[in-house]
Amino acid sequence: MAAIDNQAIPDQEREARKARLFTRINKADAWFQVLGLSWMTPILKAAAGDNPKAQISEIWRLLGVPILAISGFLLLWGTLAPTVQTSLGAVPGPAAVWEETINLHKDAQAKAAKEAEFYARVDARNQRFIDNGQPDKVKDIPYTGAPSYYDQIWTSIKTVFFGFLIASAIAIPVGILAGLSPIANSAVNPIVQIFKPVSPLAWLPIVTMVVSAVYTVDDGLFSKSFLNSAITVTLCSLWPTLINTSLGVASIDKDLVSVSKVLKMNTWTKITKLVLPSALPLIFTGLRLSLGVGWMVLIAAEMLAQNPGLGKFVWDEFQNGSSQSLAKIMVAVFTIGIIGFLLDRLMFAIQSLFTFSSNR
Repeated sequence: MAAIDNQAIPDQEREARKARLFTRINKADAWFQVLGLSWMTPILKAAAGDNPKAQISEIWRLLGVPILAISGFLLLWGTLAPTVQTSLGAVPGPAAVWEETINLHKDAQAKAAKEAEFYARVDARNQRFIDNGQPDKVKDIPYTGAPSYYDQIWTSIKTVFFGFLIASAIAIPVGILAGLSPIANSAVNPIVQIFKPVSPLAWLPIVTMVVSAVYTVDDGLFSKSFLNSAITVTLCSLWPTLINTSLGVASIDKDLVSVSKVLKMNTWTKITKLVLPSALPLIFTGLRLSLGVGWMVLIAAEMLAQNPGLGKFVWDEFQNGSSQSLAKIMVAVFTIGIIGFLLDRLMFAIQSLFTFSSNR
């Protein structure tokens, strides 16, 4: 009897360790979902011995099928691309696009080294003046070389977030007001319906003229080109957040509203303790949509206005007309798509920290 009990204890410990391992895997799964790595969960579960046959089926669905689809796309692209002739030559296949990706990376490294050398020379020049007792001749000379591909990516990301934050700062309060007050909703709704469908190509000339008239300083905190793009992003991206915020606030459980009246909550307490927690899932849905819209709008605005960023890079390569231009444009297309995906994952990660919504 004692031998049987001694054997049962290690079995129980083994089962307990296995249960703790599965608990950790399930907790990690929430972050895998956020990061778009949900296929990691069945791999870990299969490695832990949890019904390997069922987990292999999940791995095939979540990882095998997408890889097969991507491989099929690349094969079809590589087969059909050489048959399509354009004014810039044949459409580049995957190998040519990858080659230009590497070339752009090397070019960015070379430009970064050149910029570092320039600032090193400026620092050495200023130090000589200081050592010679001529501090009045010390100058901060800006680097005027052409931006690298990574510089243009960073410029676009900064611009879209600036415009997105302004849009959010406007849309969320107005959406809360429209959701709480039927009169405010009646006032806001016609404006939303009129301006929501307007293309960034229509907003950009107006924004450019207004910024040129109002922002007259040449050495201000922001450049005019940056403001033109950012404000255009704001005007086109605030509507999804405004609409979803209004809908989320208006759909709050009526019993909760009644409780707030019984407790005699003031407006600020009602908004912070009742309205926002209840409406957060829809607000974040609107924010994710707004950021996606803003990213698309920004590329169009940069192309049209020739403002620095990925849009200008695409337009410059189109105008350049070299044999590598089309491949570089396709590199930019993939870059835009990947960044758009990462921005959406970022917003979903932030949403997961504040809400219990499972929408993805």
